[in-house]
Amino acid sequence: MRFSLIATLLLGAGLAAFAQDTAPRMATADPASGKKGDIIAVTGINLDKGCVVKVYLTDGKHDTPVEVTEQAQTVLKFKIPGGLEVGTRFALMVLTPGANPKLIEQPVKVLIEGQ
Repeated sequence: MRFSLIATLLLGAGLAAFAQDTAPRMATADPASGKKGDIIAVTGINLDKGCVVKVYLTDGKHDTPVEVTEQAQTVLKFKIPGGLEVGTRFALMVLTPGANPKLIEQPVKVLIEGQ
């Protein structure tokens, strides 16, 4: 009985650790600023289509979807959309897939430059 309880707890901890390992995590944006139409390359982990279904630029009040032009496990590229306020620094936010999708704001920011 005691062994099965320990095995169940270890299995649960292992599954929780695995679930956290699949969370997308962005580390850098290159370049860190750009204007409408520029392509920004973001590096990190778990950025492929199985982990990220949509990407947004957010200022904390408004979330603007971006067009993803390339997507792989460690690199995601997107195009800066029009209509964003020049001089504003936006955080990147991702939408995860599945039955319980989550919006996760990333520590990576992009500054919008003038045309």
